[in-house]
Amino acid sequence: MGMHQYLESLAELELINRAPGYFKFEQHSVAAHSFKVTEIAQFLGDVEENAGEVIDWRSLYEKALNHDYTERFIGDIKTPVKYATPVLRTMLADVDDKLTENFIQNEIPEAFQEAYRRRLSEGKDNSLEGKILAVADKVDLLYESFGEIQKGNPEEVYPEMYKESLSTMLEYRDMHCVQYVLTKVIPDMLAENFTTQDKLRRLTRKVLKKEDNSKE
Repeated sequence: MGMHQYLESLAELELINRAPGYFKFEQHSVAAHSFKVTEIAQFLGDVEENAGEVIDWRSLYEKALNHDYTERFIGDIKTPVKYATPVLRTMLADVDDKLTENFIQNEIPEAFQEAYRRRLSEGKDNSLEGKILAVADKVDLLYESFGEIQKGNPEEVYPEMYKESLSTMLEYRDMHCVQYVLTKVIPDMLAENFTTQDKLRRLTRKVLKKEDNSKE
């Protein structure tokens, strides 16, 4: 058994669209998302390293590049559905784990199985690299939703995605890279000209203010 099945399966990630069921001006595949998250994580890692943190770059790249590979098995499930109840979240995670292990045992040569168990396991752990991945994932979602809002997409889900992405990033606000995004990146984003610019600025201020109040 070689790696043919695995290498062939990479093309399937190009066919899985993110945020299924909603109108969007621009489609984003899981494959494209994985690449963008890896690029974003690389930059966020640079910010952390410049601030004096020690980065395990192999771990960071493996986590970022592979973090959504297992969506090949169950697709990109809408976030509100995925997190509807703790029981459902646990059930989906259990299905994902079983399908992933079956894939490793049947399609990955034994000599590489441990490496792929590591790569395809949940990457968003409590390590610095896991936290960078969690932030990078939300930065990409922030930009996906921003792109639709900027183009005038009337779907209400995109402001909600923007809000949820920003709120989740704020859970990691003590990280150097999150502070960089909040103080350097988002202001530049909101300075661009688009019809709902003021609305998005108000939403951003509301999320940031709510977080500040919760810490008082």
